[in-house]
Amino acid sequence: MLELKNIDFHVPAANGEVNEIIDNLSLRLDTGKFTVITGPNGGGKSTLAKLIMGIEKPTAGRIYLDGQDITDLSIAERAKLGIGYGFQQPPRFKGLTVRRLLSLSHGSELPVDECCTYLTNVGLCSADYLNREVDTSLSGGEVKRIEIATLMARNLRLAIYDEPEAGIDLWSFTMLIKSFRSISQNRHESTIIISHQERIMQLADDIIVLADGKIKEMGPKDEIFPRLINQVNSGCSFRGGKESVKNG
Repeated sequence: MLELKNIDFHVPAANGEVNEIIDNLSLRLDTGKFTVITGPNGGGKSTLAKLIMGIEKPTAGRIYLDGQDITDLSIAERAKLGIGYGFQQPPRFKGLTVRRLLSLSHGSELPVDECCTYLTNVGLCSADYLNREVDTSLSGGEVKRIEIATLMARNLRLAIYDEPEAGIDLWSFTMLIKSFRSISQNRHESTIIISHQERIMQLADDIIVLADGKIKEMGPKDEIFPRLINQVNSGCSFRGGKESVKNG
């Protein structure tokens, strides 16, 4: 179970004032849930993901994983506890093969057949990718799917994906949906995806709507998703922001 209690995150503004990015936010996510966090741009979604991973530190409040206070732990310490993070723009590693990257993520040398299974689960042909370097020769969609495969190889307690659809083409997005469908069926203990995309939301157990650094709505997909669609169909936007649900 992931629990955030009274989380604030403030940053200095250019005029000397303070911008409140996350404002006294509290939530609890039960183990085993596939949760999508959505909402308008600038609402605090990516910041919230970074706070959970330890990339940013909260100004106030505490973060707990299965009852353990992880607020002051480093990124590396959180990773050792089983938290993984998928970036909007995954890093590339010249000279490092896909097979080697999967093994490093797993923590030991992976047999070829296991590497192939992870790549197949994200829609990549293992014969074409296993020995390729994770460099600029790969497209953005390919790198993102490889990153998802590395997180799958870790058997995480909590996997976080920050807007995985950002900047990729329609074909790659379709393959990402298949990847996340596989995750939702053969999941980590818990999964959080930051996304605007309707097709990703449809895979969720729960949906959280975040705007202006606050939770505007939170609940089961079957309860929250129809309301979001109705807002779009009626010409309304997310409360607290200007951006509506996007169809993938």
